[in-house]
Amino acid sequence: MRRYDIDWLRVIAIGLLLIYHVAIGFQSWGTMIGFITTSKPWTALWTPMAMLNVWRIPLLFFVSGMGVYFAMQQRSWKQLITERTLRIWLPFVFGMFAIVPLHTLVWRYYYKMELRYAYDPGHLWFLANIFAYVLLLSPILFYLKKNEQGKAAQVIKTIFSTPLGLLIVTAAFIAEVLLVKPVPYELYAMTRHGFFLGLLAFFFGFCFVLSGTGFWQMLVKWRWLFLLIAGTLFALRIHYFGMQIPGYMIVIESQVWIYSVLAFGHKHLNRTGKVLQYLSPAAYPVYILHMFFLYLGSAIVFPLAIPVQVQFMLVLLFTLGGCLLSYEIIKRVKWVRVLFGMKFHSKQES
Repeated sequence: MRRYDIDWLRVIAIGLLLIYHVAIGFQSWGTMIGFITTSKPWTALWTPMAMLNVWRIPLLFFVSGMGVYFAMQQRSWKQLITERTLRIWLPFVFGMFAIVPLHTLVWRYYYKMELRYAYDPGHLWFLANIFAYVLLLSPILFYLKKNEQGKAAQVIKTIFSTPLGLLIVTAAFIAEVLLVKPVPYELYAMTRHGFFLGLLAFFFGFCFVLSGTGFWQMLVKWRWLFLLIAGTLFALRIHYFGMQIPGYMIVIESQVWIYSVLAFGHKHLNRTGKVLQYLSPAAYPVYILHMFFLYLGSAIVFPLAIPVQVQFMLVLLFTLGGCLLSYEIIKRVKWVRVLFGMKFHSKQES
């Protein structure tokens, strides 16, 4: 049975990633992390982005773990590794050598630097992590999947049908922060913190789906409490703690945001439609391409003497429009599709 709420959450997470990356171009510190930035910062924009930043990437890792559960339904270990190599590792390598250098060239051109080719994982580091998790965890995941009536799987299902399971998950993420000590917490890209946080989220995402209806019913039951706790902790972080917030508090906030999103998504988004049928296969190519169109749009729009809010909307629309127009081309060319993580055929992807 296909879980449309998980498809929706993947699409929404990619959309939030796009908005978040556009927003960085409007922060004065954006140049420090390699973004093209406007000369007229929009600092107020960062408040909602600060809320998103503690859970948007962890959510994608959770959703990726859930996706592997469904991918294993009709695949052997060898078939899963082959399929994930084609749909994750190949796009990662292609993107590192052919896509990331494009937006790097735009960045160097905008800041009047020497134009030269340079490959780099860039924003595609996420794909390398996911592929590593599949390789590392597949023996455990296949054991659990093939023995869903066994003792280990039954223990997981029992624990995750109650809030106790969420406490265990949260405790694991707190332990990761205490051991790794990331500064800041949101520094996920190509760091030890990002790798181990993603590993935990990927594994627990798999366990959430493995747990069946009991888990999702429990999650939906407590959804408003999760949302209340998340909002309260965010307010404390912004107005009281600031950069001095303890690591365990930011973990708790991150997790309850994620539990809220999963719960409300399961209750309200578990249905398909033409919009989802279009956006679901488009999400992956959009993710791979979005930084090129973001940098190109920034280079075109930022010199214009227009209000910063108008700049934001123009860059966002240019980025999204460029990605979707490219997707329309990509999906029609069989051998190009596979370079962007799509299947050879054009049916709805699993």
